[in-house]
Amino acid sequence: MLNALMLVTGVAALLLAAWCGWAAYRDQPTKDWHFIGMAVVSVLALVQLVAGIVQLARGEKPEQGTTIFVAYLLGSFACVPAAGLMSLAERTRWGSVTVAAAGVVLAVLEVRLYDIWGG
Repeated sequence: MLNALMLVTGVAALLLAAWCGWAAYRDQPTKDWHFIGMAVVSVLALVQLVAGIVQLARGEKPEQGTTIFVAYLLGSFACVPAAGLMSLAERTRWGSVTVAAAGVVLAVLEVRLYDIWGG
């Protein structure tokens, strides 16, 4: 797997979590700028999903199994967009908390993807 892409995605997810956590601390809902940050992180996760599928198509195999690897790839791709939709439904500080939590979850998923691939 592309270790640099995992690292960049994980760091971007943690930055998004800190940014939305700061907004929640200040009692603010998610704003347009937060959604731009969510889009950047989601694009990184999409690139990772495509890169992972390409590596599987080339015949490379993760150490802990293809099924679990693909499941984690799909989960990491869906994590932040789902939280973004939930934050649209909850236009209070708790929407920001939801996105911050999704950023932390995505960072943990990145570590787990690294382990599954055999890092």
